[in-house]
Amino acid sequence: MKILVDADAFPNALKEILLRAVLKRSITTIFIANKKIGIPNEAYISMEVVPLGLDVADNRIAELAKAEDLVITADIPLADRVVAKGAFALDPRGTIYDEENIKYLLAMRNLMDELRCCGEITGGPSAIDAKTIRAFADGLNKILSKIATKKKIYSTIVI
Repeated sequence: MKILVDADAFPNALKEILLRAVLKRSITTIFIANKKIGIPNEAYISMEVVPLGLDVADNRIAELAKAEDLVITADIPLADRVVAKGAFALDPRGTIYDEENIKYLLAMRNLMDELRCCGEITGGPSAIDAKTIRAFADGLNKILSKIATKKKIYSTIVI
């Protein structure tokens, strides 16, 4: 299991929470963005810089994602792609994307995009606040616990 982070716009406040969880569990984590960002010097944490361009980072993340991996992204089309591969996906605002909700969320995203293009809706998401930080931490813990539980069940069956 590895964590892939769509790091182009990943908030620093959430990066600290993610890094604490990763360092505690020694999880392979790859930050992918079109510019270098600061990450700790740990053997299992890396940064991959991709060229500038539409969906270049998203395409790389989708290419690397495997079943049981965790992808952290606010990009719903990317989340749809990785969920279809059996990976987990988590929005920086704490929403866990899964087979049950991803198509609905994708349809809502497309509708909102159309409304923004027509000028019906302006503005973007609210700033990251304490409630958002808690929601992200809760979503991350829920997914990591689910993965740990699956590993324990699998190792019990194999032994």
